[in-house]
Amino acid sequence: MTKTIFIVEDDNALNNGIALALKNTGYSFKQFYSLGEVKDPDSADLIILDVNLPDGYGFDFLEKLRRTSDTPVIILTANDLETDEVTGLELGADDYITKPFSLMVLRARIDKILKRSSQSGASCYDDGTYFFDFEKMEFTVKGDPVELSKTEQKLLRCLIRNKNQTLTREKLIDAVWTGSEEYVDENALSVTVNRLRKKLEASETIKTVYGIGYLWRVN
Repeated sequence: MTKTIFIVEDDNALNNGIALALKNTGYSFKQFYSLGEVKDPDSADLIILDVNLPDGYGFDFLEKLRRTSDTPVIILTANDLETDEVTGLELGADDYITKPFSLMVLRARIDKILKRSSQSGASCYDDGTYFFDFEKMEFTVKGDPVELSKTEQKLLRCLIRNKNQTLTREKLIDAVWTGSEEYVDENALSVTVNRLRKKLEASETIKTVYGIGYLWRVN
């Protein structure tokens, strides 16, 4: 199965150079030149992310992405300060490359990360009752398949990533709907949680923490 790589880099020459250098490696590419152009980052197998972009800061994008997604991220930056590298790694980047860099080195690091990612099974959750494969978008309850919408999948993934931790309503809304072009009603989260509970038969697993938010409870 072809791996899809998102390149988020405002330097046209570098963006095109990366895609050109890697085009014969069996990967497919989607090229973006600003953060606002990036839609559905969960569909990527890996994201190459510049730090300084015309409409925002790559670290802010990474921080929001990590609330719902394990998609591998390689940070590209002209900043060679050690504190910036530490910041990127602490926010969940899988690697950090300082410009200028060798495209051969970048390719080797991409290969290593994608191989590690495919072996880790990080996109799956299995507790005996529930099996969720977020990459393949396959979800079962006691072996029976369940169909989940994209929004329900994002919410579920956020809860699963933070098992036994209470997530505030604000954090969940930001994680699930940030970047959406649609108007989000203030009751959208409650409605989505209730739909997810019914589909997964998870009234005792997706718990409401009154006045705060929700959590996925694991015994």
